[in-house]
Amino acid sequence: MPRARLRELGIATGTLPPGQWNAITDVPGVRVGYTTLIHDTPSIVRTGVTAIWPRGPELWTDAVFAGIHSFNGNGEMTGWAWIAEQGMLASPICITNTHSVGVVRDAICALAVRDKVSMPWLLPLVAETYDGWLSDATSFPVTTEHAIAALDGAVAGPIAEGNVGGGAGMICHEFKGGTGTASRVVQVAGETFTVGALVQANYGSRELLRIDGVPVGREIGTNLVPSQRDAGSIIVVLATDAPLLPIQCQRLARRATTGIAWVGGVGFNGSGDIFLAFAIGNHVRQGAAISTLRMLSPDSMNPLFQAAAEATEEAILNALTAAETMTGLHGRTAHALPLDTLTEVMRRYRPIAVS
Repeated sequence: MPRARLRELGIATGTLPPGQWNAITDVPGVRVGYTTLIHDTPSIVRTGVTAIWPRGPELWTDAVFAGIHSFNGNGEMTGWAWIAEQGMLASPICITNTHSVGVVRDAICALAVRDKVSMPWLLPLVAETYDGWLSDATSFPVTTEHAIAALDGAVAGPIAEGNVGGGAGMICHEFKGGTGTASRVVQVAGETFTVGALVQANYGSRELLRIDGVPVGREIGTNLVPSQRDAGSIIVVLATDAPLLPIQCQRLARRATTGIAWVGGVGFNGSGDIFLAFAIGNHVRQGAAISTLRMLSPDSMNPLFQAAAEATEEAILNALTAAETMTGLHGRTAHALPLDTLTEVMRRYRPIAVS
């Protein structure tokens, strides 16, 4: 069976409707770009860079509010201290492999210099998960040019999933993992808002994997699909067009934990589970002494909390269903979740109908 998104298999999770693309790019202005590096010489490389622009180049001088939550901190997200301090994000976001955080962080600075951005200093946000099981991390294959290409190539609309960008060499619940995305649309106080999620999924044990409550990991055990590696990390980026303040973004970021738990993540000790949420519904322009802001009431946040959990859950599952089997370093193989077997398992537990 060809690789497909979860809903293309007739499997739908949650109760809220997705956006047009069922992607983080359903949030207006959000763009995503990739550089994917897959080669066997001079070293075996399965890695890349994922770039996310919360809005266009005006982001450099028109910040978005943001918040971060660390579910388990065995990982890295640069720039987090300044976001925790002031609650604003004024540069693009990148996700890559563990050993390439520094060069990608510096590439964002180089991009700002190239584009003559009027900021005296930068503290870019770059996150990571480790792909050294499939890729030769010690070869340091990611360059400044690769990161800038991902940033320059970012687009709106439907985006690729699976073995792309920073997710190229990742493993999730002992199947091939990688990059996934999803979105949800909610009605709050007579207005329509979207919450989108993008994940780099590289975490979890096989036996804990669940899809819509079905114990898929136990049904498709290592006797059916071999596995040689378990727990790792996950980065979640949440975006919304709702008018949120920084503390509300931080609260939204925490709800990614619920989506991960629904799939079967528990935040193992060796896992870097770090989540960022940003909201484009307000504008904080450089040089403005006073900004006029809007915010949702605390009670009005509940639909967004549900949307964040559901979008995170489906983004992880889309990463699993899109990713293809990959052989990498030392001949190791990360096997894709078999979609024909998945649909058979799901059908035994509940009816499947294409949504």
